[in-house]
Amino acid sequence: MTLPEGFEEKYRKLLGSDAAAFLASFDQPAAAGFRVNPLHHATSQAPAIPWSQWGHYGKVVGTSLAHIAGNVYSQEPSAQFVGTVAAPRPGERVLDLCAAPGGKSTHLGSFMQQQGLLVANEINAGRARVLSSNIERFGLTNTLVTNSDPAHLAARLPEAFDRILIDAPCSGEGMFRKDPDAMSYWTPDYPVKCAERQREIVAEAVKMLRPGGILVYSTCTFAPEEDEQIIAWATANLGLSVVPIDKPAGIADGRPEWANGDPMLKETARLWPQRLDGEGHFVAKLQKAGAGKVAMGPLVEPVRLNRTQQQDFAAFEKATFKQPLNLPKTLNRDTLATLPVGTPALAGIHLLRTGLTLGTFKKGRFEPAHALATALSPAMFQTVVSVSADEFTRYRHGETLSRPALTKKQTVLLTYEGSGFALGKAVGGTIKNAYPKGLRI
Repeated sequence: MTLPEGFEEKYRKLLGSDAAAFLASFDQPAAAGFRVNPLHHATSQAPAIPWSQWGHYGKVVGTSLAHIAGNVYSQEPSAQFVGTVAAPRPGERVLDLCAAPGGKSTHLGSFMQQQGLLVANEINAGRARVLSSNIERFGLTNTLVTNSDPAHLAARLPEAFDRILIDAPCSGEGMFRKDPDAMSYWTPDYPVKCAERQREIVAEAVKMLRPGGILVYSTCTFAPEEDEQIIAWATANLGLSVVPIDKPAGIADGRPEWANGDPMLKETARLWPQRLDGEGHFVAKLQKAGAGKVAMGPLVEPVRLNRTQQQDFAAFEKATFKQPLNLPKTLNRDTLATLPVGTPALAGIHLLRTGLTLGTFKKGRFEPAHALATALSPAMFQTVVSVSADEFTRYRHGETLSRPALTKKQTVLLTYEGSGFALGKAVGGTIKNAYPKGLRI
């Protein structure tokens, strides 16, 4: 691999005798990995990633059942160490500040077990929509997806979170093998420019963290300007202290000599591609001074449906599920969604997704959302239709299926190999196709 001009020279100076192995690693293939979804009780026989509870080595095919049903999430192995370090507890309020495309958010959600509140934020509108789609497929019901800049959020949510993750936008040096295009915009000055933005993001994030709360900072770059030097600056200026990280074999200490020499910087973590089966990453765990509880502020109240809406949704529930969902709900125009407990008032914040989208009120009926197929257990549905491999393919093309025994008009869950992947509308022995047109192949 031809590395950008100035890159090799920089790391020969920094790494000394380790430089040769480091530079040689760029000619090796990138490592691939994925996580299984514990919310779906998914498992895998693929080799386990030692620093990731649900992680495995291997590639996920985007058209596979495992991906479509939300049973797995493709995520580079080293990136999975970030979620392992953050490890939020069920019931906490958690913010993933730079969340797209959703790998780390879904990892945080795995730890939280649908309890507490996870806010997944992304400043770029297009990437935020991708984030929302991945959150939906993974089946997270306690998650809000927002599309705001950090300063905007900080002004409205002071000290609102127990734990914050910043997977900071960076120079991307650690992804050169996986994404060679990242080399096209690298220059010797680029890490310094990235560090300016990273300091701004961290400063705003600290405002949203409760006293005593945990902030996890990560990058996918080797650059000291964006790694140890950011942490040295944050501990000197923002009332943060470094919390030691447990490091499995192959994960290295941070390098104090690349910043201000503070020995606590050794407690940060570096993942080097020449030392493990993964790409380049840096992770630091920090704690805010003091002690205190989350500043809850005003909360969003569950919506009260009008009589017609109540009747339409109750009729849908009775025909579709074995028991009513009994979840707090919110209504955005005609779209009904679940409302995670402890959702803060979000006036002025662009909200893309609230909990689990249930569906939309149409004239005289309730139209269920595709999200129900992957978020809810098949055991919750009254009628589950198992399909063959051929039917699985045809349904995803947009075709109908024949089931003569299903004469009653109802919404059914379609499963393949035991996993729910779509809803269907049974009418007179035919299952009409309800697979979203944007997902058809």
